[in-house]
Amino acid sequence: MKAIVQDTYGSTDALRLRDIDEPTVGDDEVLVQVRAAAIDPGVWIFMAGRPYLVRLASGLRRPRVAVRGRDLAGVVAAVGARVTGIQPGDEVYGTCLRGSYAEFASAPAQRLARKPVNLSFEQAAAVPVSGMTALQAVRDSGAVRPGARVMVIGAAGGVGAFAVQIAKAYGATVTGVCAPTKTDFVRALGADDVLDYTREEIDRDGPVYDVVIDTGGDRPLSLLRRALTSHGTLALVGGTYSKGRLLGGYGRQMFRAPLLSMLVGQRLRSVTAVERADDLEELRELIESGALTPAIDRTYPLAEVPDAIRHFAEGHPAGKVVVTI
Repeated sequence: MKAIVQDTYGSTDALRLRDIDEPTVGDDEVLVQVRAAAIDPGVWIFMAGRPYLVRLASGLRRPRVAVRGRDLAGVVAAVGARVTGIQPGDEVYGTCLRGSYAEFASAPAQRLARKPVNLSFEQAAAVPVSGMTALQAVRDSGAVRPGARVMVIGAAGGVGAFAVQIAKAYGATVTGVCAPTKTDFVRALGADDVLDYTREEIDRDGPVYDVVIDTGGDRPLSLLRRALTSHGTLALVGGTYSKGRLLGGYGRQMFRAPLLSMLVGQRLRSVTAVERADDLEELRELIESGALTPAIDRTYPLAEVPDAIRHFAEGHPAGKVVVTI
């Protein structure tokens, strides 16, 4: 099968389109004929091997997993001996551990769910990693309830675009923070108000937000807290992964936020998404009800994955970048 692989850490120049063997399938796994995959920050991080902290999981000198990619949508080709509820021919979406930028991928059954019937494979592939991250930020870390005031920083990005829609579905009043070129896009997602970060700072309205979901990188905690009510919640998603060799921008949520949270009335939470079928099912219900729609910025064929990753990292896409296979 054809796949995008890398033998060494580095830039997109390290990626190659090659013919490799189809993956084997364990007793609890599913073989998926991949129709589409997506780009997320983890793809860049594990490709580059930076921040260096990730190499504890991905391999110190070179990647343990050669094939890149995590999100996928496709058709089940085979199932392991202990897999129930999924059978060959089913259309599924979810995540895998051994790479999805390939014609076939093996995935744990507990990381897959039925594809939403109203989505194409390309749209479905845009959902899993970013959608589950946004869902857990809104539902779990933020504990968003009807009537809550929520700010989403990075509202035009992959996670942010889902977070705006999910918070609205949970009954919140949502302010999206984005670049001036993305304000119409964020309003179309359903945001009640849009803040252009080049003209106004996030504490423009004072401490009025019950929840702030920051997907945008490296703003100081002191600034983020000024937008929160005295008992509000800050949910930190990701970091500025191009900043700093050891931790990138992740020191803020790994160390500073948890320590500060013990000293103040506000809840400062780091969001590390757990990939599971139950959340894919909840996302499917939101999508099929019309409350949630994946936003796709651009699609690329498998052979152009390096270009797709460069566009993701440098082009400031509105929504998700998707790979068709």
